[in-house]
Amino acid sequence: MTYQIKKAAVLGSGVMGSGIAAHLANIGIPTLLLDMVPRNLSDEDKVNSKVRNQIAQGSLDKLLKQKPAPLASKKNLALLTAGNFEDDLDKLKDVDWIIEVIVENLDIKKGLYEKIDAVRKPGTIVSSNTSGISINSMAEGRSKDFQTHFLGTHFFNPPRYLKLLEVIPATSTSTEVIEFMKEFGEDRLGKGVVIAKDTPNFIANRIGTYGLLVTLREMLARGYSVGEVDSVTGPAIGRPKSATFRTLDVVGLDTFGHVAKNVFDQTTGDEQKVFELPAMITKMLENGWLGAKSGQGFFVKKGKEILELNPETMEYEAVKKLKTPSLEMAKQQKGLAAKVKTLTYAKDRTGELLWSILAPTLTYSAKLHGEIADDIVAIDNAMKWGFGWEQGPFEIWDAIGVKESVEKMTAEGIEVPAFAQSLLDQGFDSFYKEDNAETYFFNGQDYSPVPTNEKVINLKQFKKKHGVIKKNSGASLIDLGDGIALLEFHSQANSIGPDIIQMINFAVDEVEKNFKGLVIGNQGKNFSVGANLGMILMEAQDDNIFELDFVVRSFQNAMLKIKYSSKPVVAAPFGMTLGGGAEVCLPAAHIQASHETYMGLVEAGVGLIPGGGGNKELYMKHLKGLPNGVQIDYQFIANKVFETIAMAKVSTSGEEARENNFLNFVDGISVNADHLIYDAKQVALSLYENNYKAPLREKVPVTGESGYATLLLGAEGMFLSGFISEHDLKIAKKLAYVLAGGKVPYGTLVDEQYLLDLEREAFLSLVAEPKSQARMQNMLVKGKPLRN
Repeated sequence: MTYQIKKAAVLGSGVMGSGIAAHLANIGIPTLLLDMVPRNLSDEDKVNSKVRNQIAQGSLDKLLKQKPAPLASKKNLALLTAGNFEDDLDKLKDVDWIIEVIVENLDIKKGLYEKIDAVRKPGTIVSSNTSGISINSMAEGRSKDFQTHFLGTHFFNPPRYLKLLEVIPATSTSTEVIEFMKEFGEDRLGKGVVIAKDTPNFIANRIGTYGLLVTLREMLARGYSVGEVDSVTGPAIGRPKSATFRTLDVVGLDTFGHVAKNVFDQTTGDEQKVFELPAMITKMLENGWLGAKSGQGFFVKKGKEILELNPETMEYEAVKKLKTPSLEMAKQQKGLAAKVKTLTYAKDRTGELLWSILAPTLTYSAKLHGEIADDIVAIDNAMKWGFGWEQGPFEIWDAIGVKESVEKMTAEGIEVPAFAQSLLDQGFDSFYKEDNAETYFFNGQDYSPVPTNEKVINLKQFKKKHGVIKKNSGASLIDLGDGIALLEFHSQANSIGPDIIQMINFAVDEVEKNFKGLVIGNQGKNFSVGANLGMILMEAQDDNIFELDFVVRSFQNAMLKIKYSSKPVVAAPFGMTLGGGAEVCLPAAHIQASHETYMGLVEAGVGLIPGGGGNKELYMKHLKGLPNGVQIDYQFIANKVFETIAMAKVSTSGEEARENNFLNFVDGISVNADHLIYDAKQVALSLYENNYKAPLREKVPVTGESGYATLLLGAEGMFLSGFISEHDLKIAKKLAYVLAGGKVPYGTLVDEQYLLDLEREAFLSLVAEPKSQARMQNMLVKGKPLRN
C-alpha cells in the first residue's frame, strides 16, 4: 500500500498536542485539533459549537502568543481547525494520520481508541505521543487494520524546534507503516527519527532522566551547589547552556517527576532505586516550585538577579560557579573529545563530579543496549537530537577512552556491562571507528557501517573522503559530485572578510569553467553572522578609509559576480543569516533556506547600513515579485524596504523570510536542516539542466528626491516622538538617500553600479562616525546593540 498524509488530526490540545498540530501546519498539512467539551455548560451553551470547541480553540489562540513561536508563520493558523471529541470524531474518516496526545492513562487512551476504530477509514495511521505507556498495551483489543497501522510517535517539546522523533512500533505494526513513518518523519516533518523499542520511556527519556537523577544525587551526596553543577554539565562537556538544573526548570519538575515515576513503576532493584525521586524534589513539588512554569524551581529571578536554590536550607541564594584548574586546562584543548577527557579524569572537584555522573550513565546506556534500541547509533542519536548533547553516551565513552575508563571502573568496583566488556575482550578499543572516511559502529561482535542517507551530506566526512579543490582561512571550495561545487565558509562565526571574498571570486570563476553550478552553504552553527565587524572597526579606528573602501568595493563586486554568473549559484542559508550573510544570498539565482532561517539586514544595529549591495538587492527583490504590466507604486516598495532595513527586522523562520521578501515565491525551504545541502545541490542541477541563463543587467526605477523626502518625513516623525535617537535618524537619512537613488526625479532608471556607489559612500561615512564605532564596539564586547 502507498501511504500519503494529506490531512491529519491531533486529539488532545494541551501544550504538546497544539505544538504538534502547529508543526503539521508549518509543513502545509491541514489539521483538525480536538479536545473535550467543557464541563457544566448551560443549556444555551450546550448547543453552541463555539463554546463546545473552546478548549481546542483556546489552545489554537495561544499559539500566536507562545515563545518560542510554534508557528513558522501566523498565516499557518488557517490550516488548523478546532473541534471536540463528542461532535467531531466522525471527521476522522477524512484524515490520513490521527495522533493521540491525551492524558497518560492507559484506560482512557484505550477508550478513545475504541471510538477512533469505529470511525477511521482502513489504512489510516494512528499513533500515540505517549512518553512511556506501552504501545502494545494500547493496541490490545482493536481491529486488525487498526493494530497494523498503530505505533508510537514520540515528539519532544517544543515539536517545531526539537529534532528527535522516536518511532515505536507495536508487535502488530506493519513494516510498510514503520518505513513510511520513518521516511515521512525525516523528509516532511524534518525530524531525526530513531526506531525505539516498546520499553519504559523509550530511549532518550530513559537515559536522560537516569542521567539527571544521578547528577542530582551526586550533587546532594558530595556537597555541590546547583550553580556549580550547571557550570560544568553544560557547554564545557558538549551539553546545552541550560545544563542540568536549568533544563529541569524548563521541562517542569512535575513533568520530570511523572517521567521518573513511569520507569520506577516498571523496574526493580538498583535501577528502580535510581528512579525514586529524592526528598528535595518531593519537597519542591509540594511547594509548587515546578520551575519556569511556576516562576521558581532550582532557580528564581528576584529583580534583575538570578538566585539558586540551596539544597540544604531550601532557601535561594547567589549563584555559585565551580572554578578549578581543569576547567582552565580544558579551554586549551582542541576539540570536544579532548576537553571532556581532560575534565573527566581531573583530580579536582570538576573531575570528581563528572566521573561520578558519567560512569553510571555510560554503564547504564551499555546495559540497555539491545533492550531499548537495536544499536548504539540509535541511542547516541536519540540523546543528541532529544537532549541536545553534542556527543551521545557511546561517543563520550570513546572520547574518554574505553580501556582507560573500564580499568578505573573495575578498580572502583563498578560493574562493567557485558556489551562494553565484549568490545575489549575482542581486542577493540572504541565503539566507533573510521576506515577510509567511513564510520563504523560496534554491534556486539564486530563493526557495521553507520547507516547513511543520501540526503544527509556530512561535509566534514565528505572532505575527508574527497578532499577540497582550494581553501584559505575563511572558506573552502568542494566538489559535491554530479558537476556541482560547494563554497563552504569556515571563518569564526562564518563572518565575511577579505579571505571569503577572495574565495567567492575564485569559486564563481572555477564553476563557470568546470562545473554545472555552485552551492554556497556550510554546516556551522549559523550560515553567517555578517561582515567581519572586528576588522571593520579596527580599520575605522585607524582611519584606514581607503582600505575599507577597497574591501567594500570588493565585496560588492563579488556579489555582482554571484548574480551574473553564467552558471546557477544557489545559496543555502540556515540559522542566523545576518547582514553580509543575507547579502550573499540575495543575488543568488535561487535561495534554498532552512526552515529555521533567521535572516535580516541588521547593520543599523551597529550604526551602519548594508554595504555589500543588500539595499539594492532587497529593493529589486520586491520589484521582481510584482506581476508584469501592472502600475507600480515605487514609493510603497521603497517604504517597505526602508522599514525592513532601518528597523533591522530579522525573520523568525524561513517562511517569514519569504514574507519579508528576502525569499521569493520560487525560492525553497528545507524542513529538515540535514537535507539542506542535498536539496540545494538538486536545485543547482535542475537549473543547469533546464538551460539556466544569467539575468540581464537592467536599470532600476527609483523614487528619487520626492521619495527621499517621504522616507525622511517618516524617520523624523519617529525621532520627534522619541522612538529613535539622533544617531538613528542620521543612519535613516543615509539609508533613505540610498534607497531613493539620490537627487533624481521619481521613476528615473538608474544603473546598479550607481546605487552601489551611493551605498558604499553612505556606509563609509557612517563607519567614520564615533557613535557608530561605539555601537560596533558594544556589539563585539557585549554581543548586543547599543542605542546612542
